[in-house]
Amino acid sequence: MASDAIFSSLRRSRSPRLEAFLAPVDIENDVVALLDHLTAVSSDLISSFSGKHPPVQKKNSKSLLRKIELFVVLLDSVRDSPSTLPSTAVLCFKELYLLLYRSKILLDYCAQSSKLWLLLQNHSASGHFHDLNQEFSTLLDVIPLHNLHNLSNDVKEQLALLQKQSRNAKLFIDKHDDALRLKFFEMLNEIETGRIPSVQEFYEFFVNKLGIVDATSCRGELEFLEEHMMNHEDDIEPSATILSGFVAMIRYCRFLLFGFEEDEVEIARGHIIKSSKKQGLITTEIADITIPKDFCCPISLELMADPVIISSGQTYDRASISRWIKDGHCSCPKSGLLLAHKKLVPNKALRSLITHWCIAHQILYNPPENSDLAADSFPAAPATRAALEANKATIQLLIQELRHGTVSGKGMAAREIRYLAKTGRENRAFIAKSGAIPHLKSLLFSQSVVAQENAVTAMLNLSIYDNNKSLIIEEFGCLRSIVHVLRYGHTVESRENAAATLFSLSAVHDYKKKIAAENGAIEELSALLLEGTPRGKKDAVTALFNLSTHTEIYMEMIEFGAVRALIEALECEEVAEEAAGALALIVRHPAGAAAVGEEDTAVIGLIKMMRCGTPRAKENAVSALLELCRSGGVQATERILKTPAMVGLLQGLLFTGTKRARRKAASLARVFQRCHNASLHYGGLGVGYAFAGDSATGNSDLGFSGENVTVSMSMSVSVS
Repeated sequence: MASDAIFSSLRRSRSPRLEAFLAPVDIENDVVALLDHLTAVSSDLISSFSGKHPPVQKKNSKSLLRKIELFVVLLDSVRDSPSTLPSTAVLCFKELYLLLYRSKILLDYCAQSSKLWLLLQNHSASGHFHDLNQEFSTLLDVIPLHNLHNLSNDVKEQLALLQKQSRNAKLFIDKHDDALRLKFFEMLNEIETGRIPSVQEFYEFFVNKLGIVDATSCRGELEFLEEHMMNHEDDIEPSATILSGFVAMIRYCRFLLFGFEEDEVEIARGHIIKSSKKQGLITTEIADITIPKDFCCPISLELMADPVIISSGQTYDRASISRWIKDGHCSCPKSGLLLAHKKLVPNKALRSLITHWCIAHQILYNPPENSDLAADSFPAAPATRAALEANKATIQLLIQELRHGTVSGKGMAAREIRYLAKTGRENRAFIAKSGAIPHLKSLLFSQSVVAQENAVTAMLNLSIYDNNKSLIIEEFGCLRSIVHVLRYGHTVESRENAAATLFSLSAVHDYKKKIAAENGAIEELSALLLEGTPRGKKDAVTALFNLSTHTEIYMEMIEFGAVRALIEALECEEVAEEAAGALALIVRHPAGAAAVGEEDTAVIGLIKMMRCGTPRAKENAVSALLELCRSGGVQATERILKTPAMVGLLQGLLFTGTKRARRKAASLARVFQRCHNASLHYGGLGVGYAFAGDSATGNSDLGFSGENVTVSMSMSVSVS
């Protein structure tokens, strides 16, 4: 829409698109239609904005509307005899259409923007009003008033006065607005020095001066500024870094001034129409509600959980477009344009609109937050000293609520801690140091769906910081509580984040045995690997891989079904690579090799990965087969040796595999040569294999005597 184009351009300080200013074609040569249209637009502007001036830019808005009111009088006077209008007057009225249209966009911008954002943009917005005033002045200079015979002397006098005032008008910046803007920066500077303004100062500024009177309006201010911070461009002022300080200060004021009362987000979360595990993202079935077309993915035709923009400019749901690209397509599904690159840029503005729409229709909307921090996302703006100090003050309020608040208040506090722990090592460190972990632990057993989900996700985000891992493990009963959520979590996301927390904690070697010894941990990770969503399977398999690296845990892995789950996971493309890596570690032990050897699908799955897996998957698969031969004895070796196509697969890895894959393939060939059937089945290849594995060739990288299996994996912890 044209209005969207100009509104967007004002927010980004860019010039609007030319087509936004073109008069409607159907009234181009119809003077009566043009006058009727001008009258309708003018009247609509006056009725829409009169008496509804924002607390910022109030005087400029009033002045603009007064000009429009006078033009309504002018239009009413000339509509009675349009045929007598000179051609120059018609041209002026067409120009008036453009000015009215731009006036509407500017007034819309002021009405829809955050009050605090308008303060920050006070000089820029005042400049837009001044530009319009100058163009109205120019229009009044050229309009042939003396040729408009139906005008009364009173109207002519008013227009002449307006013409004189507009010609002499200078840029007007409201001193009251500018004083508020300076006060806003002053409070931020005070926070930066470590002095937090009093509750009275904040109340006077936010409530009395700006009219931000409740939690809902305060949250709206936050969301507006956060959108600018996350979608910032180089020409936006103030910068995203400075905005981060303002956002942190407003978040603190939200709880300081308005407490932890229920807000719309919590109410909407409480109205779950029908639970659905579809994609593990949107947990509500939308019945009898028409979803706006722009909110639906062009591929799946369903409500987008995680809208992203591709290089063609089209928006799709991340899961759908990722599958499209993964299938080998190099063009945009909708436009057919070739993709310049495969980067997926989060469409945060659209996601915010979808969130608000879901809230309005009482639909539980759970977008995957970890996508925001994926490799293709924009980096977060660096936190300023003011942001850090404001966040510390907020964290103290949140922990106080966790300690003494109501059930709903504790849930909201956990949610905010979850978000604060999402970004910044400083936040994670201060939250844990301030004593949040014991209180979050108690919420893991909460009957509240929201409280439990936020608490376990906050625990995950805190665990990313290495120093916090020990605090979580050493907190009595905390590990047991995390496993409880893994087993009995109210939502799919809660279970997945519990698994991700165990993966994060298991990065420390000394904690692996404690996790494995916790009743139900390995068993539930295995179940999640078999039955979870793609994200859940990824969380489970990475946790199981970490546990597999401990040499004393293999019996628990066998007993509680992890081995069987890992073997079945070889058929799942998303987690096959990690599953093969974990199996390569488990089969080092004779008992592990025996357990894997008993499963017919194990060797088949590993060989399939050698044929069509990724380079790293092939490397992990051949490593697992090599260790299975070494630990499983002659019987396991013969079984693998007799597999069809093994000769060709090993040859392929010897010449095209990664460096480690070539070494493992050569070592596996040497094992086969030692088998009593090697001369019969591999006689034709013996020389080649011997050459590849002969350290005497001078290539030290291909010496395999006493070689240990090395499993290559690339993993990272996602912040939720």
